[in-house]
Amino acid sequence: MLVLSSCPLFKSLSQGELERLRAVADVRPAAAGEVIFKEGDVGDGLYVVAEGRVQISVLIGETEPQVLFQMGPGEVFGEMAVLESKPRSAAAIAKTEAVVYFLPRGVMVEMLEASPQISLALVRVISNRLREANRQYIREVLQTERLALVGRFARSIVHDLKNPLHIIGLTAELIGMPECRPESRREGQARIGKQVDRISEMVNEILEFTQGANTAFVPAPMSYRLFLQNLLEEMSPELALRSCHIVMPEPPPEVRMMLVPKRLRRVFYNLFHNATDAMPQGGDIQLRFRREGDFLITEIEDAGSGIPPEMSAELFAAFATFGKAHGTGLGLSIAKKIVKDHGGTIGARNLPGRGALFYFALPIQPPA
Repeated sequence: MLVLSSCPLFKSLSQGELERLRAVADVRPAAAGEVIFKEGDVGDGLYVVAEGRVQISVLIGETEPQVLFQMGPGEVFGEMAVLESKPRSAAAIAKTEAVVYFLPRGVMVEMLEASPQISLALVRVISNRLREANRQYIREVLQTERLALVGRFARSIVHDLKNPLHIIGLTAELIGMPECRPESRREGQARIGKQVDRISEMVNEILEFTQGANTAFVPAPMSYRLFLQNLLEEMSPELALRSCHIVMPEPPPEVRMMLVPKRLRRVFYNLFHNATDAMPQGGDIQLRFRREGDFLITEIEDAGSGIPPEMSAELFAAFATFGKAHGTGLGLSIAKKIVKDHGGTIGARNLPGRGALFYFALPIQPPA
């Protein structure tokens, strides 16, 4: 069994002081699992492990214990009771069959007042204990954040995949009917193929975002009007399933831009789906265009309740949400990155008495 003179805290004591310590030390055996003191007990002294191991833990909630430390021979615990007469902030339980020394608070206070060496040694014990507690707390917080992050990603992915999977399911059911005409079957197969491509694009975007890597970005000159016509033809049936319809006061302008169509489509998907989320009962989505210098501005307006003021500053930050039942805000963060890659800017604001307006500006390719 460990003798008190071998404990690092008491190495600086004289022989007389050690003898006095031994005289007042109460040797307490503890069976495995036995409670040495409980959280909230009176802090009446300090303990030294002589044999076995002792576990220090706190309660989280009503019944769940969180282990903070495990002490072996020569280590002290309950040391805060020497400095202050307050209830114990944690519980001590014998992890294995153990023997501990109990040293009353009054004796320890007298030694601290008489010996600067032992005072310094106790401060070091407390400092090391606090450092370890801080490291453990940080580890726990990081682990909790990682689990929360996984959950948020999962919700975002499930939410984004629901729409194309729903279209694939409905289309497969329709083209599987005996009375389906060959022309309708071909159209349905093409629609399914587009949705499969769309799912692949979503997965690639999420992987790109999480891995922090840039996929190949090679824009090519093309007609913005033609791009939008194809996009709206593809998206209109999906929006109609949620009783939402795109309204364009004027057709898309006939201008040429340097675009990566697959990437830019993702911007429209995200903004249109945000609009449908803001209008659960359905409604019109206004799509407008205006030119400012060498940039074309595309505006998408919904008839929802608008953007909460507390979210306006971080709307395009990763995982920021603004009252949606699903999603994490990852879509707007990805949209911002795509627009930026195209050399443009993106923003949003509320319209008085109306809904939210999202807009982005893209550079127009000068004529040859």
